[in-house]
Amino acid sequence: MRNPHGTPIWYEYQAQDADVAQRFYATVLGWSVATPPEGGMDYRILTASDGGGVGGLMPTPPGSLLPPGWLIYVGVDDVDTTLTQATDAGARVLMPATDLPGAGRLALLADPQGARFYVMRGAVDDRSRAFMDSNDATAGHAVWNELAAPDQDAAMAFYATLFGWRHDGAMPMGPLGDYRFVHAGTTCIGATMPVPPEGTPGWLVYFMVDDVDAAVARLREAGGTLEWGPNEIPGGSFSVTARDPAGARFGFVGERRG
Repeated sequence: MRNPHGTPIWYEYQAQDADVAQRFYATVLGWSVATPPEGGMDYRILTASDGGGVGGLMPTPPGSLLPPGWLIYVGVDDVDTTLTQATDAGARVLMPATDLPGAGRLALLADPQGARFYVMRGAVDDRSRAFMDSNDATAGHAVWNELAAPDQDAAMAFYATLFGWRHDGAMPMGPLGDYRFVHAGTTCIGATMPVPPEGTPGWLVYFMVDDVDAAVARLREAGGTLEWGPNEIPGGSFSVTARDPAGARFGFVGERRG
């Protein structure tokens, strides 16, 4: 996955119960799930309806104190150089640089404000389509990466050092402050926002759905919880934030077709 440096290239869900999580997300987001051969590592590949790989699903590693939830992989030119830059800028290394045969080299970090993310250098030259611009995306692909940060300026200074990201444009949210758009090169990959009262800091991933109201109905039937929405967003689509049965947060975006 040799996307340009600083591009989201993969997503990973670490689950308390991988079978429960698989059924839930396959139902709500329409993914097909490839299970590993018996005896191998329990890492399940999530594939969108167009055949594009989106991410992986795995049980929470034994002894891990991390809660279930979604993690973003950001592609980099050199994992070790990025780790040095990250730690010099105040990040913590949660998993050191590791080589996975056939996949690439990766490491897990927490930024200076505690948000967790991976960096990765893929082993193959194929371009990842796990993240797609919302104008081109098809159902199942990630389309938005949202960071709730106690200090937006400090967060962006950190990610600018690592990936060259920048704030460009904003939407006022009244007393909550500004919703500030994040660009990697010419592509808007998401936004940062202040942590709302009683909100959850960290990264939140939004996935594309064909029909947002149908997805909300599937969410409820599958045991998830609607947090917010559907609310109209620029461009005419509608956005939802939700929690899965384990309490992990995620979002989805789509049109209203009813």
